Amino acid sequence: MPAYLLAQLKFKDRAAYGRYLAAFPAVFARYGGEVLVADARPQVLEGDWPHDKVVLLKFADEAAALRFRDSDEYQAISEDRRAGADTVALLLAGLSDARPGA
Repeated sequence: MPAYLLAQLKFKDRAAYGRYLAAFPAVFARYGGEVLVADARPQVLEGDWPHDKVVLLKFADEAAALRFRDSDEYQAISEDRRAGADTVALLLAGLSDARPGA
């Protein structure tokens, strides 16, 4: 069942984040995922959202999402992401694969 990686970012070094963005497509392409959302101007409808960008990635399943996230290639480029933005990242189960109590 599908799994999603949701990232919320608060920028602190745009140049470092730019290096991450330049390297991201080639690394991401190797893992069969799909970018569903990459929005630097989301419209907040309720509550306080102190971030600058939200990204939603889709994968075939949780194992595929974790293979991407834990890969040596992604961890290498993530150094620039970590330098460029404070990030909250969540692994989300698709509806047909929801965790108990969801």
